[in-house]
Amino acid sequence: MSSQPELIEHFIDGRLVASQSGRRQPVFNPATGEVSSHVSLASEQEVDTAVQAAAKAFPAWADTAPLKRARILFKFKELIERHHDALAALITREHGKVFSDAKGEVTRGLEIVEFACGIPQLLKTEFTDNIGGGIDNWQLRPPLGVTAGITPFNFPVMVPMWMAPVAIATGNTFVLKPSERDPSPSMLLADLMRHAGLPDGVFNVVQGDKTAVDALLKHPLVQAVSFVGSTPIAEYVYQTGSQREGRYPLRLQALGGAKNHLVVMPDANMDATVDALIGSAYGSAGERCMAISVAVAVGNTADRLLEALVPRVQALKIGNGMDASSEMGPVVSAQHKARIESYIEAGVKAGAKLLVDGRGLKVPGHENGFFLGGTLFDHVTPDMSIYQEEIFGPVLCVVRVPDMASAVELINRHEYGNGVALFTSDGNTAREFSRRIEAGMVGINVPIPVPMAWHSFGGWKRSLFGDTHIYGQEGIRFYTRYKSIMQRWPETIAKGAEFTMPVAK
Repeated sequence: MSSQPELIEHFIDGRLVASQSGRRQPVFNPATGEVSSHVSLASEQEVDTAVQAAAKAFPAWADTAPLKRARILFKFKELIERHHDALAALITREHGKVFSDAKGEVTRGLEIVEFACGIPQLLKTEFTDNIGGGIDNWQLRPPLGVTAGITPFNFPVMVPMWMAPVAIATGNTFVLKPSERDPSPSMLLADLMRHAGLPDGVFNVVQGDKTAVDALLKHPLVQAVSFVGSTPIAEYVYQTGSQREGRYPLRLQALGGAKNHLVVMPDANMDATVDALIGSAYGSAGERCMAISVAVAVGNTADRLLEALVPRVQALKIGNGMDASSEMGPVVSAQHKARIESYIEAGVKAGAKLLVDGRGLKVPGHENGFFLGGTLFDHVTPDMSIYQEEIFGPVLCVVRVPDMASAVELINRHEYGNGVALFTSDGNTAREFSRRIEAGMVGINVPIPVPMAWHSFGGWKRSLFGDTHIYGQEGIRFYTRYKSIMQRWPETIAKGAEFTMPVAK
C-alpha cells in the first residue's frame, strides 16, 4: 500500500504550524505528471497569526545591531552552501527545470544573501559637520516593520532571496507567501534560517492562494509588500495595496511580465548569437521573466539566423530535469502547457510561419509529464498575440525589420519594458541603442542582463508597478525609511574615563 503524499504546512513564529483552514491542493512533479505532495492553503486568520508573530518579533529585531544581524546571515549563507544541492533538487522536483539550472538559481539567490551580509556598511549614511551655528546634520535608515513577499513559481528559491535577506538585514521582519505550485523550497529556507539563529517570528512562511495574497495586502500591520509575477496580478497587487488605509501607505513594488527582445545586427557574431538565443529562449523551458521571446532580425540577417537556429531548436535535449543530459525540462503544470499550446495555435492561425513545432512531444518513460518541445516562429508581426503577450514558455518569435531605428521603435512601442539585448560588433551602435531603448535592463552581447546582487533588478512601463527596483541599493531604500536629523549641543557632556577596548554590543 503506497503512502500518502506529504502535506506541506506553514512556518510561523519559529515552528511548523498545521493549517486549520481545511483547504489544500496537490503539488505535481512536472516530469511525471504525478502528485508529489499536497500544500495547505492559509485562511485570513492564519495569515493574521503570521503577521502578528512578525509584529511581536519586530521591536527586538529592529534594535539588534546590524553587525549581529549580519552574523546570522553569514551563518545562513553557510547553511545554504551546505544544502545547495538539496534546495536545487526540490526546485527540479516541483518546478521541473533541469538540475544544473536549479543549482544556478540557488547560487544567484545566495549572492543576495552575501550582499545582505554587508549590512553594517550598506546602512551607513552621510554626515555633514557644522552646517551652521554649531548644528550637525545626518541621516538614518530605520526599518519599516512587518514586510511581506509574494513570489512566483519559476524561481522558488532565488526570488524569495531577492526579498527576505535584504528586509531582514535592514531590521524588518518578514512573511513569505510562496507559489502554491512549488512550496517545498520555502520550507527548507525557513528551517535553515532557524538553524542559523534567526529569532522566532522574524521569518515566517504562509502557504496559500489569492486568499493569502489579499490578507497580506489588506493587513494593517504589514508595511511593505514585494511581488514578482505576471503583469495582470502585479497590477492587481499594486492597485489593491494602494487602497489600503493606515498610518503609513503600504509600500509596494510589483514586478510584472515581459516580452524581451534580442536584436540581431548584420555585423553580429552569428555563432555567438545563436548560442545566446538557444540558452535564453529555451532555458528553463522559457519560464523566466528575463527569457528572450522575440528575436529581431535587422536587415539581411533573418535567413542566416534561421539557417543556424532551426537545427539547434530541433536538437534540444528534453527530458527529466534530474537527467544530466537534459537541456530543457517540462513546464510547471498541465494547465500551463495547455496555455502555451493555445498560443502556438493562435500564431499559426494569425499567419506566422511555424518552423519548429514543440507540441505533441512525448519523453520516453515520462509520457504523462508536462513536456513541450522548443517552438520557433518566423514572419511574426506586431499585431499578433504571440508577439504582444507574454507566453512564458519555450516559444521564440522572429520579427524582421529593415534597420536599427525600426528595431528601437518596435521595442519601445511594446507595453513591456523589462529586459532587452543587442548583438553587434559596433560600439557606436551599442551606445546609441543603450541610450535610446526604453527598458530597465539592457544587455550588449549579453542575452539575459540580470544585474548582480549589488545592483538592482527591475523593468520599465508595465513590467514594474512602484518606484523602486528589487535588491541591491534599491532594496535597501525600499525596506527602510529616510530620516534626517539636525542636532546642536550647547556644551560637551563628559562621561568620565573608560579603559576597556570599545567593541560592538
